[in-house]
Amino acid sequence: MAAHIRRRLRKGATTTAVAAAAVAALAASQAPAAPLADGSTGGDQQAAGGESGGSEDGAATGNSPYYTDLPPLVTPDRPGSSSNLPAATGSAEAGIPASVLAAYKQAERTVATTDPACRLPWQLLAAIGKVESGQARGGQVDANGTTPTPILGPALNGQGFALIKDTDGGAYDGDAVHDRAVGPMQFIPSTWATWGQDANGDGRKDPNNIYDAALAAGRYLCAGGRNLAVAADLDRAVLSYNQSTEYLRTVRSWFAYYQRGTHEVPDGSGVLPTAPSTPSPSPTPRPGGTTSPTPGGTTSPKPSPSPSKPGGTKPSPSPSKPGGTKPSPSPSKPGDGTTSPTPTPPPRPTPPPKPTPPPADTLGSLENAGTGPLTATAGGTFDERVSVRARNALGAPMAQLPVTFTVTGTTGALFEGGKKTVTVITKADGTATAPALKAGEKTGDFTVTATAGTTRPRTLTYEASVTARQADKLVRTGDKALVAAPGEKFADAVTVKATHKGAAAAGVAVTATMVKDSFGLIDNDKGPYFKDADGKPLRTLTLTTGADGLLQLPEIFADESPGTYKLRLTTEGGGSVVIELTVQAPEETAPEETETPEA
Repeated sequence: MAAHIRRRLRKGATTTAVAAAAVAALAASQAPAAPLADGSTGGDQQAAGGESGGSEDGAATGNSPYYTDLPPLVTPDRPGSSSNLPAATGSAEAGIPASVLAAYKQAERTVATTDPACRLPWQLLAAIGKVESGQARGGQVDANGTTPTPILGPALNGQGFALIKDTDGGAYDGDAVHDRAVGPMQFIPSTWATWGQDANGDGRKDPNNIYDAALAAGRYLCAGGRNLAVAADLDRAVLSYNQSTEYLRTVRSWFAYYQRGTHEVPDGSGVLPTAPSTPSPSPTPRPGGTTSPTPGGTTSPKPSPSPSKPGGTKPSPSPSKPGGTKPSPSPSKPGDGTTSPTPTPPPRPTPPPKPTPPPADTLGSLENAGTGPLTATAGGTFDERVSVRARNALGAPMAQLPVTFTVTGTTGALFEGGKKTVTVITKADGTATAPALKAGEKTGDFTVTATAGTTRPRTLTYEASVTARQADKLVRTGDKALVAAPGEKFADAVTVKATHKGAAAAGVAVTATMVKDSFGLIDNDKGPYFKDADGKPLRTLTLTTGADGLLQLPEIFADESPGTYKLRLTTEGGGSVVIELTVQAPEETAPEETETPEA
């Protein structure tokens, strides 16, 4: 191996600095990830609320294994040239799958808008994505940037890794006992719960989506007011991702490599890494309860000493002196009366137990299956129906699962058939769709909750609202002039009809107001009025149209102020009409003249 390394250095090093950096990074691939020395500043990542993570296990990945493959010593381009080389230029290792590269660059642009002081370079995300998942397994993502199956690290069960007990009920990692690092950027579920992002606008924060994961990684690296253009801040950011100096050297190596040039390759055609880091297994106790160290920081049991001969004497480990009898290297033949002890082989180290994959019938998550805004007018039917999708612990659609939908609220909304609770079985694609919702007569908000699972139930809640019935047109049914004498009652009643899209609008609220102008900006305090239950003047009231959309207003009275007044009627939905009311004294008739005969 050493000779091979030297050949690579002689063949490819272009400068002493490049070679030195490569050797330093190469050291990372020759040893397991090591914890930071005392006084290091790797675990200073702050949570979203501003509090420090603080613990050794506070790294984004839970200090999971990573790929230690190193970039070629031949740089993809000379210094100072383009960082976006054509596909045919540069080595295969410089190629980044199209969707993965697009996600890194989108994250850089987004963070530059929300946190410009961080100065996040997309090449740093690419370097971390390379060592964490091999650029999402060479770009194995769908059109939305989601991996076809979850990318999962080993169970963090203390067997060679950190001990992190389950924090997500297996929703992300399919493990309800211990956490695992998840997705292209290998977040542990507890970190994803704080830093997860929805960068592709699908309404989900999915750690297995490269766009969501890249933006989450960018925001995580920038936390605490870091400026990644400063080397010390960049180092602290990388160490907060995985608390290992070897990890830092490996990421730094790829970061410098990508800064010197990359090119886009088709999704699914990226170079796959081959050398994962190998954390130390947990020490296995030897007989007697002690362990012995072995190179690399691991521990292994010491072999038990050879058993003593009967009588308590210990066999000699070396041949007798000249002239003596040389012990037989193997047991004597039967009957010669002598035996040679057979050394007891050392006990074989007990390998860590392999994690048992969760069964396919274990519910992992319940998600929105495309339900849009839930809004309807009073008494109407909601156009949208509540739909969910169930996935098992492995992320696959889960069929034949009962999902219960429940309406909660006081609007009177019910499912078709007059039920507040219904249960639907998921189909082959994992979806379950509730019956249509019927709005009640009361306006306001309510919720619909979907619940599935028994041991660890999953719930999903949808907000819904009922709005007032609407009318887009309101007209008076007659055209007779409305006139009254001062202090008298208007003889003719006022009747209007409300319609919505040409059809009679029943149950529509109509507000009638005496106003001074046609726009209803100034209310009137004199002239015509209605009467309340106590017979007092009332110049604003709200009434409701009947089944045929018609509404007859109550009697209208005139006060002692003559003049022309306006009555404005309006509805929800934009319908309105203005009607004139005139208060005038009746015309007096002059007495007839009598003819006087001439003298």
